[in-house]
Amino acid sequence: MALAFCSLLWGATFVVVRGALNDISVFLFLAVRFSLATLLMALFRPAGLRNLKKGELFAGAALGLFMFGGYAFQTAGLQYTTPAKSGFVTGSSVVLVPLLLAIFWKRRLTAWIYFGTLAAVGGLYLLTVPAQGFARLNHGDLLTLGAAGLYAVHIILVGDYTRKHSVAALSVLQVGACAALAWVATAVASATGWQTVRFAWRWELAGAIVICAVFATAIAFSAQLWAQQYTTSSHAAIIFTLEPVFAVISSYLVIGERFGGRSKVGAMLVLAGILIAELLGPAAAPESPEPMHERA
Repeated sequence: MALAFCSLLWGATFVVVRGALNDISVFLFLAVRFSLATLLMALFRPAGLRNLKKGELFAGAALGLFMFGGYAFQTAGLQYTTPAKSGFVTGSSVVLVPLLLAIFWKRRLTAWIYFGTLAAVGGLYLLTVPAQGFARLNHGDLLTLGAAGLYAVHIILVGDYTRKHSVAALSVLQVGACAALAWVATAVASATGWQTVRFAWRWELAGAIVICAVFATAIAFSAQLWAQQYTTSSHAAIIFTLEPVFAVISSYLVIGERFGGRSKVGAMLVLAGILIAELLGPAAAPESPEPMHERA
C-alpha cells in the first residue's frame, strides 16, 4: 500500500512539473525542490543523521547520484514531451530492473523476461516514434528513456541498501545528495551558458514546488525506503507500474491530454510488457523475504 501510494504521488506530479517549467529552469527547480525536502526530512527525522557511518554516507551518495540523474533527464524531457507519455516511458524502468539484475547481479532470466522486454520495446516505439519515422522523434522522449535507466538502478540499490543501513539515514542522505548535485548543476549550466537560470515567481510555481518537495519527495521517498525493506526490488517494480497509469489519469483530468490510436497501442504494450516480465519471470523476481525490522 505504501509503494502504491508513492506511485500515485509520483504519477500525479508529471503534469505539475510540466506546468512549473514554464516559470523556472530545470536544475534550479530540482535544487529548490530537493533542498526544501531535505530540510523537512532532517527536521522530522533528526535521529537518522546521528552517528552516521561511512557505509551509510556512501550508500546515500550513490542513491542521490542516480536519483538526481533520473530526475534531471526526466524533468528536462518534460519540456518537450507530454506528461502522460513521459509517465509511460519512465515506467519502462520496471522492465530494466530484471535485465540489470541479470547482467550485473548474475540473476537468471526466463523466456518471459525477454518476451516482456520485446513487448515493452515495441510499445515504446509506437509511443515515442511518430508515423513519419525517426526523423521526427521527440528528443524529450529520448531524455526520459535515459531517466528510466537511471531509475531502474535506483530501485535495485534501494532494495540492497535498505537491508544493510538505517532507513532514516538513507532517506535524508539521498535527497540531500540530490539537492547538492542540483545546485552544482545549476551553477555549472549557468556559467557555461548551457542553461540560463530562470525564476519567475508565481503562486502556481510555489504550489508546484511544495507539492513536489513535500509530498512527492519527503513523504514518498521516505515511504519507499521504509516499504522496500519488506519486499524485493522486482516486486517493488511491479507496484511501480501504477505510476504511468496515474500519470495518464492526472494529465487527462488537469490538461485534457488524450492518446491517439498509435499511442494507445504503444502504452498498452509497455504496460503489458512490464507485467509479463515481472509477474511471469519468477527467477528474476523471487518471492519476497520475510519482513525485516526497520532499523531506527
